[in-house]
Amino acid sequence: MTATNAAAPGASAPDATATPAPAAAPARVSRMPWRNPWRHPWFLEGFTWLYLVWSLVPIAIAVLFSFNNGRSQSAWQGFSWRWYFSDPVNSVLHNPQLHAAVIQTVRLSVLTTVIAVPLGVAFALGINRWRGPVPGTFNFVMILSYVIPELIFGVSMFFVFTTLFSTVHLGTTAEVLGLVTWNVSWPAIVVQARLVTIGRQYEEAAADLGANPFQVMRRVMLPLLAPAIFASAVLVFSGVIDDFVIVDLLSSSAGNTPMSVIIYSTQHGGNGGPALNALGSIMLAMSLVIVLIGYVGYRLLTRGERGSGLAALTSIVGEG
Repeated sequence: MTATNAAAPGASAPDATATPAPAAAPARVSRMPWRNPWRHPWFLEGFTWLYLVWSLVPIAIAVLFSFNNGRSQSAWQGFSWRWYFSDPVNSVLHNPQLHAAVIQTVRLSVLTTVIAVPLGVAFALGINRWRGPVPGTFNFVMILSYVIPELIFGVSMFFVFTTLFSTVHLGTTAEVLGLVTWNVSWPAIVVQARLVTIGRQYEEAAADLGANPFQVMRRVMLPLLAPAIFASAVLVFSGVIDDFVIVDLLSSSAGNTPMSVIIYSTQHGGNGGPALNALGSIMLAMSLVIVLIGYVGYRLLTRGERGSGLAALTSIVGEG
C-alpha cells in the first residue's frame, strides 16, 4: 500500500537546505501627526511663550520707562535716574508721598512678618500636637483664610476697628493687625505640613536620651522646622509688599499709605507718570530680592535633604 504523503513520480524532491519564505511583515499603522502622543508639544509650548510675552512685556515696558529722562510714557528720551533720586521734586527719593510709601511698605512687611510667623508656628505646633475635635476646628478656621475673599475680610476688619474696637484707630496699628490676622495662616499651614513630614520620632528619641521639652524644642524641633519657618517668613513678607485691599481699607492718611495704594490711587486719578513707574519698579525689585533670598536660604537649610531647585522654588511661592 502506497503512503499518501509519497512524492508523485517524476516530481523532484524538496530541497532540505532551502530557507523558508519570510513571514509577511505586519502592516504599518499610519498615524496622523496630530494623534501621535510622542510628538513635540508645539501648541502647548507656543501657548506658554505667548502667555509669558503677554504678561511680562508690559512689566518690562513699565520698568524701562521708569528710567526715561522725560515725562513721556510712549517716547524714549534717554536713560536717566531722574525719577528715582535725581529729580529734586518728583523723584521717589524727594517726593514726600512716594518716599513715605516705600518706608511704610517696608515697615508693614517687617512688622507683619515678625508677629505673624511666631504666631503661625505656635498655632501649627498646637494643632499638630493637640488631639481631639477642637484642633480640627481650628485647623478648618486656618484654611478659611484661603476661601474668604480678601475684600470681605478687609471690610470686616474695617468695621472691627471703627465700631467694636474704636480705640484702635485706623493707621499703621490697624494695618499691622489686619495683615497679621490675614497672613498668620501661611506659617501655620506650611509649618504644620513640615511637622507631618518629619513625624515625632526625633523628639521622642531626644526625650529618651534625657532632654526636657525645652531642649527638645530648641535643639531638635526648631532646626528641623527652620526651612518651613524661613519659607513662611518669605511668603508673608512678599505677600504684604503687594497687598492692596486690607491696607487700603485700614489706612488713614498719606503718611501710612503703602506703595500699592499710592500707585493705584494716583494712576486711577489720571496723575500718573514716570515716578509711578519708578515706584512700581522698586516694588517689583523688592519682591524679586525677597524671593531670591528665600530660594537661596531654603536651599541652604535643606542641603542635606532630597529635592531639586524646582522643589525649593515651589515651596517659596506657596505650594510647600
